[in-house]
Amino acid sequence: METYLYYSLVPEALIASQLPPEKFGQYYATGYEYKSKGQALFFDVDPARLGDYFDLDAAFARCVTHPDGRPKSSVYVSTYRVLEHIPVSALGTLHLTTAYGATLGLERATGELPTDTELHLYKELAPVNSLVASSQDPRSFYESIVISPSKLVRFPGLCFVELDLGELATDPESGRGIDLPYKNLHHLREVLVEVSRADKDTKIVERLQSAAFTYRMVKHGSGFYYGNGSELAFYPMPSHHELREHHPLWWRSANQ
Repeated sequence: METYLYYSLVPEALIASQLPPEKFGQYYATGYEYKSKGQALFFDVDPARLGDYFDLDAAFARCVTHPDGRPKSSVYVSTYRVLEHIPVSALGTLHLTTAYGATLGLERATGELPTDTELHLYKELAPVNSLVASSQDPRSFYESIVISPSKLVRFPGLCFVELDLGELATDPESGRGIDLPYKNLHHLREVLVEVSRADKDTKIVERLQSAAFTYRMVKHGSGFYYGNGSELAFYPMPSHHELREHHPLWWRSANQ
């Protein structure tokens, strides 16, 4: 039976499993017996492109079928300092699983990353979980944290997603925020106004935020970003129309 390797973002972990992506997503999100339940995000990982930091041989040796023929659901390879040891070249499909177990696969884009002059809302997924407002486009935001940080705090890599701001992206003071599900909208407006000034380009909205977020709020035209060192990969999020038309079951599950 084939053994798969996944990099989970919620929580951060490298996991070996005999379950293919859709079944692993269902298992990881909905749980068996005592396992906690909730949203899951994970990448396919090519073990041949990893170095020798992880003891993959030992993990794969433990990933064996149960005596009754059931596949082994998970063997945790590592839960600490995972991202910094997974190069961009080792990543495959990014899987988004709803709390109800439906999984959608996103492929890495080729070409240039999105650039615009609007304000941005970034949710950091690993190795930290902060909500950050910024006037910087995704690459500039990443480089300001990893490549050439303006502060003493820096990360060896970062995975993050851009969330939709609606009208607040261009008019943080007066733009309508009726459809935005973010708590403390007044505080968000204040932070966005602050980062729109010339002397401030990034500010934390929430330092410690829940790992879960609403998939429908991932910004179309943007999406998910994974960087390690100088490399930054982009996984674009389909439009709501495309999701309704081509992935209706996932879309319905994501919005329950």
